[in-house]
Amino acid sequence: METVINTKDKFVARGEISESLANAIRRSVTEISTLAISEVEFYKNDSALYDEIVAHRIGLVPLKTEKSMNSKTKVTLKLVKEGPATVYSGDLKGDGDVVFEKMPITLIGEGHKIELVATATLGKGSEHAKHIPGLTYYRHVLEVKSAPEIDKIISKNKGLIKAEKKGSKWICDLNESEVVAIESIDKTAVSDTPELLFIVESYGNMPAKDIFTKAIEALQDNIAEFEKSVK
Repeated sequence: METVINTKDKFVARGEISESLANAIRRSVTEISTLAISEVEFYKNDSALYDEIVAHRIGLVPLKTEKSMNSKTKVTLKLVKEGPATVYSGDLKGDGDVVFEKMPITLIGEGHKIELVATATLGKGSEHAKHIPGLTYYRHVLEVKSAPEIDKIISKNKGLIKAEKKGSKWICDLNESEVVAIESIDKTAVSDTPELLFIVESYGNMPAKDIFTKAIEALQDNIAEFEKSVK
């Protein structure tokens, strides 16, 4: 597959692969190990929320996952704050790094306090959604018939790939409103090509391209394990 976009937060690949393979890669993202808070010990909680709810919200805070981490990794984060204040994810301090520091966790009033210790470990999205490192999806590159009114819509297109004209047709990536506008002109103008765009949007735990490559590695490992079991 050809790389179209490769940034820390977004990775887009283009190529002629089957939807079944693309979907297998997408589902394999849940097999990637990422760091997330698994235990929270409270020493004081005068906030507006029960301990269980605060722990759940803290567990969903994305943490940066380093390549050196393994199944024995344990990261400790502490949170101590007095009110009146909003408690944010960035108030968690310790051995690990939160991805987004302004995620609100709870509120504490005048003279109130929250104090806790959180422990983060590696886990997989197949075990809990908090370990899923990003959003992955795919769609077909489109083939669109050229016509004066349709060309005006294509000229304003800001898809993931630059629109290319091949003969009397455009090869492009359209959003839903553009497809609707074109089909209102000609119902048969838009059709799928064999090519797919595979998109990965990272939640910040790790670079988007790493999510893509690790998902492929996880899929290969599962196939190898399946082959061994049927021999």
